[in-house]
Amino acid sequence: MNLLKAVGDPALRRWRSTCGIAALAWAVACLALKPNSWRRTTRHELGKQVLFTGVDALGLTLLIAVLAGISVVLQAQLWLNRIGQSEMLGEVLVTVVVRGIGPIFVCFLVIGRSGTAIATELANMSVMGEVKILDSQGLDPVPYLVMPRVVAMAVSVLSLATVFIAVSLGSGYVFGSLFGIASGDIGLFANGVFMAIEPGDLPALAAKTVIPGIAMGVICCIEGLDAKHSVTEVPQAATKAVVRSIAAVVLISCVVSVVEYF
Repeated sequence: MNLLKAVGDPALRRWRSTCGIAALAWAVACLALKPNSWRRTTRHELGKQVLFTGVDALGLTLLIAVLAGISVVLQAQLWLNRIGQSEMLGEVLVTVVVRGIGPIFVCFLVIGRSGTAIATELANMSVMGEVKILDSQGLDPVPYLVMPRVVAMAVSVLSLATVFIAVSLGSGYVFGSLFGIASGDIGLFANGVFMAIEPGDLPALAAKTVIPGIAMGVICCIEGLDAKHSVTEVPQAATKAVVRSIAAVVLISCVVSVVEYF
């Protein structure tokens, strides 16, 4: 019985936590589809969050995309040229960049940059009593605090992942040409990549970015709002948000990949 308790209690806690995340995500999705939920203050908060999570992170995303293009795309071209299979370059790049590292890298970047900021901000607001003040004034914290952050994170992850994939592929080709590794003109390179993209790749890319973006936003908001008593809970909330968000991203990516494969 002790063994069952040791195994069952953590499993039940994780199940209840997952159900709570799913319930809040569903509530946010339902609210976001209602026009009357987007009041002026909520729209203003959404704009601020998109600016911070998406626009301000563009420079770092471009830098990482260029480095990824040099390391991944360049290596793929070199390896395929050595074995005489350069015509497989498009398929390899789509598999590695579009279906693999692109969404994952962007999710991790957003978690480290914006997820911690969201959890820390909401934890400070909760500890300082600002959330209780909103509630006492009859203002639901979910439409004002949670919904714009979750929506902004989902939109930003999708946009940044698209930019990351395009820039990494382009920079890989450019540096391959400079080093004499890339064969053919850019039209042939782009055509090989586009021909390798299957109809299910675009929905899978959206699922690997939008769904993790929603999950990351919900998790960071939950962890931030769970801080109640002391400022010492603020860094703990940020740490929990990062760890749980990374786990959620990996799990969702694995599930989407398996569904896409079958």
